[in-house]
Amino acid sequence: MALAYARAMTESTDPQSPGPAAEDRKLITLARSARARNGVPEGAAVRDETGRTYVAGTVDLASLKLSALRTAVAMAVASGANSLEAAAVVTEAGTAAEADRAAVRDLGGPGTPVLLAGPDGALRLTTPAG
Repeated sequence: MALAYARAMTESTDPQSPGPAAEDRKLITLARSARARNGVPEGAAVRDETGRTYVAGTVDLASLKLSALRTAVAMAVASGANSLEAAAVVTEAGTAAEADRAAVRDLGGPGTPVLLAGPDGALRLTTPAG
């Protein structure tokens, strides 16, 4: 059920498409603000099966290094989420790292959409986690 909902919420990245659905734009906005607020290379947000969102930035400590997306997934798991409907990452990179997509896939399944946006918030790519 969550997978079908996630697919319905994420519109095509076709140039003729009006862009991501409202709930997915919200994820991008939250991820973008976490990146800017914390002055980190990446910001991320995930939405769980109940519609709750978890927002995080890159963690770069001497003893702990996590991407923003893996941090957001960890926050969702630690808060009791059972699955994910969608994930978004705001970054300069041209693609989401395989380790990030794997974290989303572990909780949400292979079809969970991962939205990749630039620092300006423009959606660049939507791919399944799998």
